Amino acid sequence: MSDKLVTLAIRTYQRAQMIKAVLEEHGIETTIHNLNLEHPEMAVGVRVRIKEKDLPQALAIVEQIEKEWEKENGEEKRKKPQILIPIDFSDQVIKSIDFGFHFAQKHNTEVKFLYVYYTPMFTISSSNDVSTYSISDGELLRRIVSSANADVENMTNLINKRIDRGELPDVPFSFELKEGVPEDQILDYCKRFEPDMVVMGTRGKKITQTNELIGSVTAEVIDSCPRPVFALPIETPFNTPDDIKRVAFLTNFDQKDLIAIDGTIKLLDNDQMEIHFIHAAEKNEVWDEVLLSGIKSYFHEHYPKLKTKYEMIDGTLSNTRILDDYLAKQHIDLLAFNARRRNLFARLFNPGLAYKMVLHSNTPLFVTHI
Repeated sequence: MSDKLVTLAIRTYQRAQMIKAVLEEHGIETTIHNLNLEHPEMAVGVRVRIKEKDLPQALAIVEQIEKEWEKENGEEKRKKPQILIPIDFSDQVIKSIDFGFHFAQKHNTEVKFLYVYYTPMFTISSSNDVSTYSISDGELLRRIVSSANADVENMTNLINKRIDRGELPDVPFSFELKEGVPEDQILDYCKRFEPDMVVMGTRGKKITQTNELIGSVTAEVIDSCPRPVFALPIETPFNTPDDIKRVAFLTNFDQKDLIAIDGTIKLLDNDQMEIHFIHAAEKNEVWDEVLLSGIKSYFHEHYPKLKTKYEMIDGTLSNTRILDDYLAKQHIDLLAFNARRRNLFARLFNPGLAYKMVLHSNTPLFVTHI
């Protein structure tokens, strides 16, 4: 590998400084870009950069650092059951609101909206091929916060009007504003307060690649979130959980899948629901048939009234088209599965199935990490 600089992570200024200090203790030269030189503590989304040759060691160190942060924040828990809906005040959030409020009513919880705003950065000078960046001054920052508060007020009024008209169930809701990187703040909130579920929007496969940013935050969250995530493509044709009739659960015959399936059934709580248990493999192994038969027996015993189907898909899921074709053919409303937790290195160089489906499928997802 060369000595060229690569971006290791994008974090808030405070966390970037802590990462830099630890890496340098291990002899890894580290720089931070996109700083406001006058007020660096106000910068968000700064880049932690290292030499390319140090990347493998640095990834392992950062993974350990973030595990320690999780432990430190583990004692600060939520006080009330809640559905978390991250928002950006776009038209897409309406679908998330509909589902989030109906889930909250079904499970007697409140709704928490989380809006993460950032302070824009721009280049002010350049010399010797090194650019110096500055974020907005205090006055512009106050305007950004003021605008965010105005958006919250407008959305509060809109939601109250929809509740009065009977379009949304009357459940408690509140807003929380945070400055920072959206995916980082959402994951941090989930680790600290453990919401029952996160409801987010995705762009779906019909949105052009120029809008790749739409849904990319959801993809990052869904790949790392410790809480269940319900992801809704823009073109989802239904508006409430009760509209979900056919669910496909992707299983690898892991015992944790049974826990995740139980959770999915309790979450949807629909007597008319039909579940397709599917397993994908390149070869039709006899043992797979035995394990699938075991799942069939388990659910026949524990959920005798549940409508079930069992399918073996010929192929791997590295190409999501195989799975997407099956979902379309069977008119599946929701794809659910338990995603294995993976380290930072794996997520960076080998995106998981959840990540791929979020960006390239029109089927809603329910993903757990058990």
